[in-house]
Amino acid sequence: MRIPLSWLREYAAVPADATAEDVMAELVKVGLEEEDVHRPTDELTGPIVVGQVLSLVKEPQSNGKTINWCEVRVVPEGAEQTLTGDGIDPSGVQGIVCGAHNFVEGDKVVVTLPGAVLPGDFRISPRKTYGHVSAGMIASVRELGIGDDHDGILVLSTLGLDPEIGTDALDLLGLYDEAAEINVTPDRGYCFSIRGVAREYAHATRTTFTDPAAAVVVPPAAGGGYPVRLEDSAPVYGKAGCDRFVARTVRGVDTSRPTPPWMSARLRLAGIRSISLVVDISNYVMLELGQPLHFYDLDRLSGDIVVRRALPGEKLRTLDDKERTLDPGDLLITDSSGPIGIAGVMGGASTEVSDGTSAVLIESAHFDDVSIGRSRRRHRLPSEASKRFERGVDRQIADIAAQRAVELLLELAGGTVDDAVTDVGQAPEARVIELAADFPARLIGREFTDEQITGTLTDLGATVEKTDGGYRVTAPSWRTDLETREDLTEEIIRLVGYDTIPSTLPVAPPGRGLTRVQQQRRRLLNALAAAGLTEVLSYPFVGEQANAVFGTPHEGDAAPSVKLANPLSAELGYLRRSILPGLVELAKRNHSRGFRDLALFESGAVFLPGTSMGTESIPPLGIKPDDAVLDGLYSGIPDQPQTIAALFTGHELVPSAGVTPRAWDWADAVDVVHLMAQVTGVDVVVRKGSHQAFHPGRTAEFSLRSGEVLGYAGELHPKLIATQDLPVRTVAFEINADLLFEAAADVIVARPLSTYPAATQDVALVVDADVVAGDVLEALNEGAGELLEDVSLFDVYTGQGIPEGRKSLAFALRFRAADRTLTAEEASAARDSAVMVAAERFGAVQR
Repeated sequence: MRIPLSWLREYAAVPADATAEDVMAELVKVGLEEEDVHRPTDELTGPIVVGQVLSLVKEPQSNGKTINWCEVRVVPEGAEQTLTGDGIDPSGVQGIVCGAHNFVEGDKVVVTLPGAVLPGDFRISPRKTYGHVSAGMIASVRELGIGDDHDGILVLSTLGLDPEIGTDALDLLGLYDEAAEINVTPDRGYCFSIRGVAREYAHATRTTFTDPAAAVVVPPAAGGGYPVRLEDSAPVYGKAGCDRFVARTVRGVDTSRPTPPWMSARLRLAGIRSISLVVDISNYVMLELGQPLHFYDLDRLSGDIVVRRALPGEKLRTLDDKERTLDPGDLLITDSSGPIGIAGVMGGASTEVSDGTSAVLIESAHFDDVSIGRSRRRHRLPSEASKRFERGVDRQIADIAAQRAVELLLELAGGTVDDAVTDVGQAPEARVIELAADFPARLIGREFTDEQITGTLTDLGATVEKTDGGYRVTAPSWRTDLETREDLTEEIIRLVGYDTIPSTLPVAPPGRGLTRVQQQRRRLLNALAAAGLTEVLSYPFVGEQANAVFGTPHEGDAAPSVKLANPLSAELGYLRRSILPGLVELAKRNHSRGFRDLALFESGAVFLPGTSMGTESIPPLGIKPDDAVLDGLYSGIPDQPQTIAALFTGHELVPSAGVTPRAWDWADAVDVVHLMAQVTGVDVVVRKGSHQAFHPGRTAEFSLRSGEVLGYAGELHPKLIATQDLPVRTVAFEINADLLFEAAADVIVARPLSTYPAATQDVALVVDADVVAGDVLEALNEGAGELLEDVSLFDVYTGQGIPEGRKSLAFALRFRAADRTLTAEEASAARDSAVMVAAERFGAVQR
């Protein structure tokens, strides 16, 4: 909403030297958001004055164009020219070349003298053109930035003006005014008017407010007005679409009269284009009082006006010259010819006021906000009227707004008003709210005096009556948002000042903070990010086939899934049993955009329903369910373990000079899972595994020492990679984080660092080809004793020198003592002990 300051000053005590920025700074105090400042003089500077054309000589040119060589007086005859500068003639008569032809000698026009600047940084200076030195310009409304008409220059008599020569044209046309633009929230619809904003400014500055509605004297209603019937056969939520309809008739109006410059200037600053006098008056009243109006050409109406819902198949050509098919939910204004307007949204073209209109019927009605909002959205037809009706219009101002429009029509367009007044229906009764005396203090956290409570509510326009223990508050008719005691309390603190609410920094109670699992999860995710992986977030919605492949290890196993009642699409109709489908989709999207070297991970819940889902009934509201009911509710919720998964494609490093990139492989996925185990302090067992989504020979299964399976890591299945259009050798892992956290130690104790050197011994063992290397490593670890610091597999060999059906496994063993330097004999003895255990379990023979 744009607020011209000259208009605001009529109803609020705005200082004469206050700027738009000053006004917005005050309005912010009462919760109105500042948006922008509109100041014509930011782009338009003088000297720009009223001039009179003394002579006009038409001069045809060789290009076929005819120009006018004009002499224009810009100071009164006999007066001294006080302006100076290049191109300013001391005689007060300027020579100007003009290409427009809509003026004659004697006309008074707007002259931009040398030194003036027009919108678009167009600077006026004397220039030689068509054989003359043109010292200035006779301006059009478009060149002045006050309209779109560029057919000819602005002749002031067409605006009904006959000012003195030399008058400051900026002042004459209201261009020294400025407007503050504010953002009006949906609950503050009354601020879509000068009346509402002036009241808020008075609240903010603790100054006086003059209600423009109070200055309008509405004559006593007399019967016999234009017949109107309210017939809403399908009220929304039981509320009639129109509860009050006021109509007034003005005859003998002269629609050809120009809109006064003061009115068009205010409308322009408020963001509304000046169209014609009659239309401008309806917009002016709407902006001033907040009540949208509609004017009909009385001679084009036929029969009674009926406010009703649309019938199937009805159509209407609206004022924007578009034919619209109406919906039975639309609230219409109709006469005997059919629909003549969508109520509260836009009128119809058939009864539009035109240049030939001599009698006007004024409509001032109160419509239901829900009905208007639905019609506006249905037809995608936003308007200034619907914007106000949707947010709530004063229920009691319809007759006042109609009378204000009548007065302006009589004053500016002439004519006479019929004594008969149409006023059908009745606006809703004022809302009464009970407010306990101590409620504002309990809700806000600070005490309020009786004077503060009654004073602020009275300033709002409410009627306050004291009761035992509180107040009975009658909300003002323009505050449709005040419905509860909480609303009243919000208004009290808003006007008293939000800055008066005491602030206390909360102190965390001792012994609180992140839980054990939260600490472990944060530590684990930080470790994955530090290892070079990128955390992502995918949708938890997948297709049925994705759950069947990723959600269970073995093909054909049952994979019950949670089906969505209202999925985003038919292809994503289930909640995920695995995070990997989402990571696959993210990888595919990145690949399509040229990013192929990826290491992505995600932490989130998966959904594993049991044998039953939901409950047969929902517990009643307002009653706390007992333990048995709660147990039943919880048992109907699917198990939702926290899971961590990752996907690797492309290379570990980006190719660069001197660097040969290494492709990710299954060992990287296994290593990252080992890292997770180290971070949480969990001893995990890794062995060859099998999962239908992973490569049958390159899959590792991770489990706890207790035997519970944590998850899988390795290369995705080649068929899956092909169907998903992923790079070959794409690797991944997925781990049940809940099991990992449950097995994690509360405190991970770091092993002390020994200052003594390590003794390294290698050993190569020949075993059967089907023996798992991890099992042999485990045997070496057990047999080497406490001196063993680390053991790792570094080579697997089959071929010459190794019997068929056998393989050679080479391990590096590192020994270290905490209190001494080991001798070669001690290290060898520990190695031999380890080899002995491997030989006993797997028949291992040392090479």
